[in-house]
Amino acid sequence: MLRSMSDLKGYTIGATDGEIGHVTDFFFDDQRWTIRYLVVETGSWLMSRKVLISPFSLAPADWEHKRLPVHISREAVKNSPDIDTNKPVSRQHETQYADYYGYPYYWGGDALWGNGLYTPALTPPPGLSPVALANVRGDVTGGPARAAYTQQSNDNPHLRSCEAVIGYHLEASDGDIGHVQGMLVEEDTWAIRYLVLDTSNWWLGHQVLMAPDWVSDIRWNDAKVSVNLTRQAIQQSPKFDPSTQLTRQQELDLYHHYARPNYWEQARHHAPETL
Repeated sequence: MLRSMSDLKGYTIGATDGEIGHVTDFFFDDQRWTIRYLVVETGSWLMSRKVLISPFSLAPADWEHKRLPVHISREAVKNSPDIDTNKPVSRQHETQYADYYGYPYYWGGDALWGNGLYTPALTPPPGLSPVALANVRGDVTGGPARAAYTQQSNDNPHLRSCEAVIGYHLEASDGDIGHVQGMLVEEDTWAIRYLVLDTSNWWLGHQVLMAPDWVSDIRWNDAKVSVNLTRQAIQQSPKFDPSTQLTRQQELDLYHHYARPNYWEQARHHAPETL
């Protein structure tokens, strides 16, 4: 199921021994368009420190009560690496974070969440054996595979704030068309499946969806998102009603309109057959 990013803001994060805080933002990587961390305001119990929570930490969500339980304790969060969420998160910071919790490196493989992992739910709670952890982290012995993994580990991450992208202007191939109003996130994979675009400057009250794969360029300095689509094609795309749950048929209609392959069929080629 797809969830609105704006609706997820404010959700409570519940540890094994009490509440941690509430979600204020998300960090996603701009290559795979997947949320890698939830930014959580801890409140008075931790001097309002903001901490990062990985989807690897999450237990099944309590959507009714807007609560996201995690498999970790408040004490673990208190002692976790102190990462300044107001500054770019380096790969070194991410490595320290993953090592502290014993989580896989999501950048360590071709799958969405690391070596052979399509969803973070495929990883058990903290306590992976050294052998299992080495496997999902892609720890291989020498050769080209090891060299490629080492290079990935040293890369600078492409993490961006979801909150910062809201309001970015959308530029079609023949002119401006609107701005980013929100994002729709897949609850199992935490992949951003759609940008919600507000085109009300051209058509009053008209919102449409755009898959991140269709984005040709993002100019972070100019706060612009570019797509190789005409304004007419976007205007004629199916309208999006944020007050109702998006159906698979509506998604099919959207992909049919743009004559593009859909994400769930592509995902079948990457998801493991057995756990």
